[in-house]
Amino acid sequence: MIIQLTSSVTSPEKETILQQVKDLGYKHNEVTTQRGHYIIGIGKAEFDIRRLGHLKGIADIHRVSDDYKLVSRKWKVGKTQVDLGDGVVIGDGSLSLMAGPCSIETEAQVHATIEHLVNNGVRIMRGGVFKPRSSPYAFRGLGIDGLKMWYTQARQAGIKIISEVMQVSQIAEMHDYVDVFQVGARNTQNFNLLDELGKVDKAVMIKRGISGTIEELLYSAEYVFAAGNEELILCERGIRTYEKASRNTMDINAIPILKEKTHLPVVADPSHGIGIREFVAPVALATVMAGADGVIYETHQEPEKAASDGQQTLDFEESARLISQLRKAHALLREF
Repeated sequence: MIIQLTSSVTSPEKETILQQVKDLGYKHNEVTTQRGHYIIGIGKAEFDIRRLGHLKGIADIHRVSDDYKLVSRKWKVGKTQVDLGDGVVIGDGSLSLMAGPCSIETEAQVHATIEHLVNNGVRIMRGGVFKPRSSPYAFRGLGIDGLKMWYTQARQAGIKIISEVMQVSQIAEMHDYVDVFQVGARNTQNFNLLDELGKVDKAVMIKRGISGTIEELLYSAEYVFAAGNEELILCERGIRTYEKASRNTMDINAIPILKEKTHLPVVADPSHGIGIREFVAPVALATVMAGADGVIYETHQEPEKAASDGQQTLDFEESARLISQLRKAHALLREF
């Protein structure tokens, strides 16, 4: 069960609630986030929920059978909205678009990309400064100095930043220069990293693992929420299957399933989902029609010269066309 405490709960009231939970034979964990104070009760004993619901200090109480309790829609029917400030909100019913290169490479590249995004009304720029690469000899990013340069230009243009964090030690140095920490597919089950991201006051987007299940993605989000951060976004980015015709297999099914199981916003990444430039747009459109709250994709002024992932990256003309198509598709979907 999940007990949501009132903002004015007193220490004696909380102690009474905890004692009642113990008397039921339930173990408990306390979770305090940016939005609320919760008691998570774990147990199997049947009881009348009214036995607790009348106690002072309780704002609400819910039975949740899912093991991933805090991210479950069974206790929070309303959708979570992640507010990045300055009117940029993910999960509010609008379509959130996030675009940019796989890797931040140069100051000129950042300037050109920001100009492209501003001209097309996109408020969130993606890009990597710490890059997890299969080969140790591939370009691995500009590091914190690249992030600071990017941040300066982005703030001047009113653009928000989402970038991947790879290890616990990077959180503190990145904190002041990102709006959303991205947990990449290779780190979805890096539980030490997830625990530490639960302690920050910035939004976190978790990508599905390379061969991860939907349930495993939800458990990863539960780690962050349980550690104190409920500013969470989930990202379907395709999974590795036996199919070799594309980089990954984009699991369109996962989008409506996640929307049914969780109150968190769900974003789709068609660039990694299929990994082939000419097919990114149709896959992106399919994810919107499946109900995605947003789309994150890769764009570069000259994809052929990109330091990484050029084969799945749209040029600016293709990107502008996709942005228009995505907005039309989302408008059409809202008519149903």
